[in-house]
This record gives sequence, structure tokens and C-alpha cells, in this order.
Amino acid sequence: MTRIWQRTVLAVVLALMSASAFAAQAYKLGVNGLACPFCAYGVEKQLKAVKGVEKVDVDIKTGNVIVTVAEGTAFDEATAKKAVTDAGFTLRGFEKIPAQGSGK
Repeated sequence: MTRIWQRTVLAVVLALMSASAFAAQAYKLGVNGLACPFCAYGVEKQLKAVKGVEKVDVDIKTGNVIVTVAEGTAFDEATAKKAVTDAGFTLRGFEKIPAQGSGK
């Protein structure tokens, strides 16, 4: 019974270590011109086309877009600006923030 317990603890520890090794990064983008769900979809579509982007959350009321990317993904202001501009909008802010659920 002790051997099973040890293996279970080891499996949990390894799972937690691997999850933190691949922690996501998040960025808050301020986007001018978001007025409707169609606008949100356009921005979301362009950002999701960027390699490494895992999740995009758009808040139409505030004009903020939260972009979550995989750890190690090169995502900078120039990349964000290009995607937002290609969608027909203007990037007004770019800020790195803790990823949701990461505890950072």
C-alpha cells in the first residue's frame, strides 16, 4: 500500500512540475473601435492566427483584449499591433499581465 501511495504522490508532483514548466503568458491589449460582436470576432480571428496564441478574450465595453500565449512564444507589441491593424482597428495599449489561473 505504501508503494502505491508513493507512486501517486510522485505522479502528482511530476504533473505539477510539468504544468508550471509550460505556463502561459498573457497580455492586455487596448483596442480602439470595438463596438460590436462582429468587431470582436475580427480582432479575435487575427490574433488567433498568430503562432502560439492559445486564447483570446474580448471585452467590447472596455475595448480590452486579453491574449494568452504559450510559454516561450514570441509575442510583442509589434506583433499585436500588426494583428489589430490587419483587423481594421488601432492598438492603444499593450501590457504583459499574469495569465488567468496561473497564480502568478
